Amino acid sequence: MAEVDVVEQIENGDIASVVDTISTDRFREWFHERQYRQNIEEGKAYFNGPSPISDPQRHSPSQLLQCHRKITYRQCNAPEESRDPNGIFWIGSRFEEELALPFFKEAVVGDDEYVTNSIWVDFTAKTQAGELQIKGATDPVIVDSDAKPLLLTEIKTKDSVEHVQSPNTHHRAQAHAYMRGLSEKYDRNVSEAVILYGSRKTLDVKAFNVDFDPWFWRESVLGWAEQHSMYRLNEELPPADPEFNWECQFCSFKGRCGRGDTIYEDLGTKGFLPHHEYPKEKANAYLEAHDDGKLTPTLVHRYPELADDAEVHDWRCTRCCETYPYESVTWNGEISEPPQCPRCTDNGETAPLRGDSICPQSSGGV
Repeated sequence: MAEVDVVEQIENGDIASVVDTISTDRFREWFHERQYRQNIEEGKAYFNGPSPISDPQRHSPSQLLQCHRKITYRQCNAPEESRDPNGIFWIGSRFEEELALPFFKEAVVGDDEYVTNSIWVDFTAKTQAGELQIKGATDPVIVDSDAKPLLLTEIKTKDSVEHVQSPNTHHRAQAHAYMRGLSEKYDRNVSEAVILYGSRKTLDVKAFNVDFDPWFWRESVLGWAEQHSMYRLNEELPPADPEFNWECQFCSFKGRCGRGDTIYEDLGTKGFLPHHEYPKEKANAYLEAHDDGKLTPTLVHRYPELADDAEVHDWRCTRCCETYPYESVTWNGEISEPPQCPRCTDNGETAPLRGDSICPQSSGGV
């Protein structure tokens, strides 16, 4: 990213050029490069590339008890239709590291107790779908002088905590997975957790005690994990049946699922939606995760540089199915005005072209 010589611009009276560099796109590019560099410096370079498609029998505590279809799309690296809520992620991380963690250390624990940043858990559970692996890193844990866990904490942020009366169900599920994992790892009964919610606006907090509930763990949490693994093992696209009402509103896959403003629904995990915009970083991430990934004409028109390393789908007539190479069709890039099929036009008919990127199995399988 090119630097700006502010002094030179000011001396030339060109303040407008300096202001022009302070843009959303430039800030996003800087933020991405900053994260990329930090991941390498912190030994987490694996975060800079696409996640591998997860084993059907492996689960992350943070994904438990959410929409099966959304999690399947995410696990199989389906193209995401919206940018990450980096602001929420960043604030959540800072709240935990700079406020919650010091608060526990300085104002909560006793003289013979300590707070560790996180603890990895990795354990298995037997179900009808086979032996499932549950693996992840906790939030801060209060431990004794031998560094053995006493109390698990889960730190979450919300816009407001004023009307929060109880922990979210999927947060309880996450805490249960970590309590079970800590119990097995340290051969001791870790059956208590605190879920702390902090307001991103006011910094008010609310804390809730969560006791390990064997029935909830077995029937709700493991039951969900078992069902999800069965969908994956059978290569079956889960139904569009979210666990919570808010999931569709914030989902990055609602266009291909059928809950967005597209004409598509119940699509599998592969392929970009024709005539659909994607953030550049998400389009690039999909191509990196799928060697056979192809761009749609819409994306090439929007991000021509991506075509340097990826193939482009031909145009295909939605009426006669005639195909045309991408370069052979003139188009202004307006999604609302797709190009028309030359063959149908010559026959006195109108039929739009689309860059067909939907794989044959996309109406069901994953």
